[in-house]
Amino acid sequence: MMKIEKTPVPLILPDPKDPRLTERVAGTDQAGGRTEINVPVERPLTLYLNSQEIVTMMTIGDYPEYLALGYLLNQNMLKYDDVVTEVEYHDDLQVVVVRTEHHTNFEQKLKKRTQTSGCAQGTAFGDLMEAVENVKLPSSELRTSWLYQLTHTINTMPSLYLEAGAIHGCVLCKESTPLCYTEDVGRHNAVDKIAGWMFRHGVDAADKILYTTGRLTSEMVIKTVRMGIPILVSRSGFTAWGVDLARQVGLTLIGRARGKRFIALSGQERIVYDQNLAYVEEESARHKRKGAERDD
Repeated sequence: MMKIEKTPVPLILPDPKDPRLTERVAGTDQAGGRTEINVPVERPLTLYLNSQEIVTMMTIGDYPEYLALGYLLNQNMLKYDDVVTEVEYHDDLQVVVVRTEHHTNFEQKLKKRTQTSGCAQGTAFGDLMEAVENVKLPSSELRTSWLYQLTHTINTMPSLYLEAGAIHGCVLCKESTPLCYTEDVGRHNAVDKIAGWMFRHGVDAADKILYTTGRLTSEMVIKTVRMGIPILVSRSGFTAWGVDLARQVGLTLIGRARGKRFIALSGQERIVYDQNLAYVEEESARHKRKGAERDD
């Protein structure tokens, strides 16, 4: 695998001005006055693996090829050494087809889906746990100076969330630098887009950090481990099973990362406390997101 700094690839950033991703909707405010707001668009995307229909996802519709590849990789339906011969997207049909060199048949596996806590879409298959049980994550470090810089950069970057709300973001980072920033109505879609992008461009996961705006659930932990990323950070909180799984596999799990504050519940040995907190600003009110007060 090649390091990102040695292999320039196009960076993905949110485009809050893309007219396909939001709609202007009229309504009334708390005083009965007329108002208009931007809201994210949801549209169905049906995924095929070779000739078999796998799932229909609700998504904002950007980067369908990356979403398809990432979904299949994170569900263990596509292996990292599989040869993908084509990813074909049909905008008029809202269909994306991933074709591989080898034959695939997931009929029995599709009957054993378990609904997870994900919003918009999120399913985990029974053998996903087997796929992460023997994973050994890299021992790369996380400096708190990187953490504070990257959270500030992400929170102040133009995004669909700041434009329209009701959306999740995931960001792949190297040290304090965001490399790939995706958004969608479900955090699982957003992280799958990153997984697909990494797979397509041969990006090494060993020295990367994954940031998410959503909860640190069991599925987010599993997806991060499947991608080989050793550090997962969120501005939101944890679930007990998410923490349990992170500890089992040695994932560094950091939540409630806002302003000067964060809490690490797993993999604390990777953290290097090199930042003087006197020089770290608290998060501004403009960039606070849902749940900020409830997690205090």
